[in-house]
Amino acid sequence: MIVRWETDHDYVLVHIHQDMFGDWIFSRAWGQIGTQYGGLKHQLAEHHGQARMWLEDETTIQASRGFCKVLDVDDESPEGVAAMRQLSLLDML
Repeated sequence: MIVRWETDHDYVLVHIHQDMFGDWIFSRAWGQIGTQYGGLKHQLAEHHGQARMWLEDETTIQASRGFCKVLDVDDESPEGVAAMRQLSLLDML
């Protein structure tokens, strides 16, 4: 699952996925649109429900900051693949 929020200048992207060991990973990337400013953080969830709870919390936080949800897709969809390409580029910074 990939969810992205944006304002005119900033973005936040969350990716919930399982790694090759079956653990649930909650990845969060953020930054300024069109720049290299930002960050990336990965958290290990105890179970899928905890990762979903973190996503609900993130949704509330971003809404309170004036961010609008612009993407909510499965990572296997074409939009999800394109979003993952962006997230992979952040790992290299």
